[in-house]
Amino acid sequence: MKEKAKIMDAAAIERALQRIAHEIIERNKGATNVLLIGIQRRGVPLAKRLAEHIRKAEGIDVPVGSLDITFYRDDLSLVNEHPVLNGTALPFKITDKDVVLTDDVLFTGRTTRAALDALVDSGRPRTIQLAALIDRGHRELPIRADFVGKNVPTSHSEVIAVRVKPYDSAEEVVLMERD
Repeated sequence: MKEKAKIMDAAAIERALQRIAHEIIERNKGATNVLLIGIQRRGVPLAKRLAEHIRKAEGIDVPVGSLDITFYRDDLSLVNEHPVLNGTALPFKITDKDVVLTDDVLFTGRTTRAALDALVDSGRPRTIQLAALIDRGHRELPIRADFVGKNVPTSHSEVIAVRVKPYDSAEEVVLMERD
């Protein structure tokens, strides 16, 4: 794959996360009932950063968890014969809470559908909201994000690469072209 364009640098990512955090606070009339759950892998550090922005704005420590959707995927047999598990960590009850699922890229909606299935196996939240750093369109399911950092229309031959620490050395969003 070759890089076509840099969509966001580290500062733009941080501004988008700060804006999303304020939108979460506004929509939920505060953050006292909010839980942030990052979808493994890159949704987890994004959820932690959203929690930090909410803490700075509201003075509330919002609990953060992680969700591994591997066994909930509808394409598991196509992905890998030996899938890599990243682990689910929900050290809190989600029942009657306002859960904000957090992911790096919203594309077909299948990851979100799998996350919803995994989440309801853990309890019954009052609401489930979706935050995505990038929405690139091409939905295959009737799913939309409640909070979006940036809408990036793409073709099917393009790929969005979100690079965030601790998984990557750079903090950026890049548009790539398949070879």
